[in-house]
Amino acid sequence: MIVYLLCFILFLVGLYGVITRRNLVKIVISLSIMEFSTFLFFALIGYIEGGVAPIVNPSDPAKTYVDPLPQALVLTAIVIGLATTAMLMAVIIRLYRKYKTFDIREINNLRG
Repeated sequence: MIVYLLCFILFLVGLYGVITRRNLVKIVISLSIMEFSTFLFFALIGYIEGGVAPIVNPSDPAKTYVDPLPQALVLTAIVIGLATTAMLMAVIIRLYRKYKTFDIREINNLRG
């Protein structure tokens, strides 16, 4: 139970960074922290104490198996999160080249 609470706290740390920071790079890092906490939560959902890999052996059917679906979803989400982070960083680099700043308030004031 404490691990789920730590995932929630990690998510709140990322959310705090997204809400309070003005630097675009720090906002993207905070979004990555939020994604990581979500990935960790999904991986923990599929964990079972004493569980084994879901390879069914007919001679020993009384085992507890771990659900592989959350792990597969996390792997897919990691790839999508990496692509999203790369796209956001490319947009940030373009904004920096145009406005010479990472500060979102200055970019909003310089918009014309």
